[in-house]
Amino acid sequence: MKEKKLGLMSLILMIFTSVYGFNNIPRSYYLMGYAAIPWFVIAGILFFIPFAFMVAEFGSAFRNETGGMYSWMCKSVGPKYAFIGTFMWYTSYVLWMVNVSSGIWVPVSNLIFGEDCTSNWSFFGSEFLSGSRLLGIMAVAFFIFITYFDAKGVDKISKVTSIGGTAVLTINILVVVGSIVMIIARGGHLQQPFAGMESLKVPLNVAYQGSPIMILSFIVYALFAYGGIEAVGGLVDKTENPKKNFPKGIITAAMVIVVGYASLIMLVGSFTNYSEILGTDTITLGNVSYVIMSNFAAEFGKAFGASAATQLALAHGFARVYALIMLLALMGAMFTLVYSPLKQLIEGTAKEVWPGKMGEIAPDGMPKNAMWIQCAIVCVMILLVSFGGDTMQQFFVILTAMVNVGMTVPYMFISFAFPKFKKLKGIDRSFVIYKSQKSATIWGYIVTLTLFFANLFAIIQPALDGDIKTTIWSLSGPVIFGIVAWAIYTRYENKVGSEEAVMEDMAKES
Repeated sequence: MKEKKLGLMSLILMIFTSVYGFNNIPRSYYLMGYAAIPWFVIAGILFFIPFAFMVAEFGSAFRNETGGMYSWMCKSVGPKYAFIGTFMWYTSYVLWMVNVSSGIWVPVSNLIFGEDCTSNWSFFGSEFLSGSRLLGIMAVAFFIFITYFDAKGVDKISKVTSIGGTAVLTINILVVVGSIVMIIARGGHLQQPFAGMESLKVPLNVAYQGSPIMILSFIVYALFAYGGIEAVGGLVDKTENPKKNFPKGIITAAMVIVVGYASLIMLVGSFTNYSEILGTDTITLGNVSYVIMSNFAAEFGKAFGASAATQLALAHGFARVYALIMLLALMGAMFTLVYSPLKQLIEGTAKEVWPGKMGEIAPDGMPKNAMWIQCAIVCVMILLVSFGGDTMQQFFVILTAMVNVGMTVPYMFISFAFPKFKKLKGIDRSFVIYKSQKSATIWGYIVTLTLFFANLFAIIQPALDGDIKTTIWSLSGPVIFGIVAWAIYTRYENKVGSEEAVMEDMAKES
């Protein structure tokens, strides 16, 4: 039976769902206000579109390889480079797990109480076990629970929680339609006034005003918002008339995503006065989405003359609905990502790479030994960060910085390998965007340098403001995991004997 190919619209939708993340919008508005918009456009031009085309060329040329990005880098540069890059890609998910395990209690609080009360939680009134410390302990318990059920092969829960993805799409539509209705009802008035270029240049967040390094560090948030684009590499050969439709699909999807992010940041400003709603110490990167969504419901009621009591009821009610949606979406993602990237990493490399029984895959397809090692690492990291003696606000800043840096650094390995990939002879190049070696080299280095400088600014900026701890934690993920990857692979090379022997070993495995 002939495989059904993706049409242009289906391709655009698949790229959109792989990349677009609603949570990036309220967080970006909180960090920069309207001034976030130009950085999303810059990140789209310097990273998203050229990188998507690179991934598409890789995916098309190596479509018969099962190792995904590992195979791309291995064939282009070498197995050690590929292993370190892929291992760092995997460990970005470890950092994501640390973040989500700690942050999952914010939607739980919103679901139960209609607002985020996590900063006031304590263990039977204990001052020591309160705030970020208590969240850390609860996060450890939650992650052990998830690992236990996944190791048992119980993946049915993730099917139930996939409803969260559809619900998040519904929230986007509600915000767009509701915001436009409110703007019309208020005669075009925006709660946060928009002053043209001035609003696009000057951040609403006082911490970002007058600090060029801090503003430049924001580009990591924009780059992170385009994360997931590596997933489109396998779609080239599943697309009708790929030479024509794929570049058109990438550019159209990119424009839709850039315009979507920019428009929704504008619409958040239409119902959220920055100083009134987001100008308090209780707002964190962990709860800002729920605060903004509660405010959306309250402002909707206010636009149509609802009483203060009704506005409060709407705010708490909508916070509960949004919290339930995000809880389902995060739980579904967590149940899948606890084993999926780890399994892909282990199956993509030779079994002998992994120490002890770490590389074993159980009959039910789960890498159980590696999952429990992963669990121990995640739990230790959660406890180290949560017991570091910070406020809740700083706790979520550190977690978010770790994830943003951790998830964007591995893309540098792919973009840096691209010019070398273009020099390879004897491979199928039926799909080509970069027509010459020169264009491939220029764009490969532009994307790599964009990622490098964005992460450099994001890492050093907190230290320049006296926040050494966030800088250390942001840097710790890529550095520690990069060293671990190098050590694991060097041990394997010593065991096998040479790079040629590694390549032979890989050929046998495949």
